[in-house]
Amino acid sequence: MPEPLLQLTGIHKAYGPTVIVEDFNLDFAPGEFVSLIGHSGCGKSTVLSMIAGLTPATSGTMLLDGKTITEPGPDRGVVFQAPCLLPWFSVLDNVLLGVNQVYFAYSPAQRRELAEYYLKIVGLGDALHKKPGELSQGMRQRVGLARAFALSPKMLLLDEPFGMLDSLTRAELQDALLAVWQRQQITALIITHDVDEAILLADRVVCMTDGPRATIGEIMTVPFPRPRDRRTLFEDPEYYRCRENLISFLEERSHERPAKPVSSASLQPALNPSRAG
Repeated sequence: MPEPLLQLTGIHKAYGPTVIVEDFNLDFAPGEFVSLIGHSGCGKSTVLSMIAGLTPATSGTMLLDGKTITEPGPDRGVVFQAPCLLPWFSVLDNVLLGVNQVYFAYSPAQRRELAEYYLKIVGLGDALHKKPGELSQGMRQRVGLARAFALSPKMLLLDEPFGMLDSLTRAELQDALLAVWQRQQITALIITHDVDEAILLADRVVCMTDGPRATIGEIMTVPFPRPRDRRTLFEDPEYYRCRENLISFLEERSHERPAKPVSSASLQPALNPSRAG
């Protein structure tokens, strides 16, 4: 078994006397895609923010590729619900901002070629010189994805990136994300409220208990091979068993803390892993 790329051990986050996340333990295998779900206020985004280095853990250890996470860095690409693009820059220049910092040893032509490549594979090859104000919300989020992937990070962190989109655009962006991730095989974590999205995208779905003092309640291994076809997935009875398991947790068990600390190593998959890709 390969060494975990990311190791979270005993992560605890408190603001004064208020404990947000408690005893959070999770390992991420290289190239693994993990979905983190739970009710609003359970600390999902807090976990992502700590991994991103945007806020420190109160206690516990976070190791990315063997190194302690202490601050933000280009080894973690972050995509938020709103992509936060500079409105006076073109689409291409917004992506080049990070590329120029990370690939400073490349020639300007090489950096431009890299930025254009990722914009093209997320479907924005014809919009390189447009300003963010000329784009739809979905297209702006595509820029956010291209910007994150262009840095070739060790880990991709997505905080409800499609939460503001309509259902059709959301499906298109999910497919675009999967297509690029399939090429890059970057270890990824997505925060989502959408059970269907969690199953479609992830290798494992991690369910958090309700806050305060939220922790991992259950982990479900997603049993569908990759690459995944949305229509085929929705026709599989196993899909609905997975879906029901997650909905049942959110509706019935999310307020229950596990009897002992839960880690990915100590859990048996909730479903038969023999079909996993």
